[in-house]
Amino acid sequence: MLSKWVPFAFLLLIFSCTEKTKKGVSSIDPVNWNNRVAAISPTDSLMTGTSYLSVYSEIYSETEHRTHNLTSTISMRNTNLKDTIYITKAEYFDTKGNPIRTYFDEPIYIRPMETVEIVIDEKDRSGGTGANFLFDWSIKPDSHEPYFEGVMISTSGSQGLSFTTEGKRVE
Repeated sequence: MLSKWVPFAFLLLIFSCTEKTKKGVSSIDPVNWNNRVAAISPTDSLMTGTSYLSVYSEIYSETEHRTHNLTSTISMRNTNLKDTIYITKAEYFDTKGNPIRTYFDEPIYIRPMETVEIVIDEKDRSGGTGANFLFDWSIKPDSHEPYFEGVMISTSGSQGLSFTTEGKRVE
């Protein structure tokens, strides 16, 4: 009788010893922002700007009382072939304009033609139906401005939903 329980006990022991990692709600594979920190000097004569990007954590479905959760991929793109650009702030706001989180506290660099992404997990509904980002950035005077894009997606069974938004310079 005891021999029946030995395999079960062995499996229970194996599964109870596996380490469970805590998955964050703001990114499934977060960029290590500290590895991207850039030192910008006031004497660098860089142009600055601010861009706005609308993002959707959820959208209305059928009525205003029912919503559908979305995963959002926020792309920060450098369209320059030779010049590095700098993002000095990426701040996420909810539908009511309340700040949710700031992704880094020091300027980060994005190499020529590189894309850096922020992923908002489908389970993270904190942004709501009218979430948005503000990005502060710095570039050389003759460089292209950064390009910001949001891709929202959700799949359920055989149904799929996806759409994009584009950033707009506001300052």
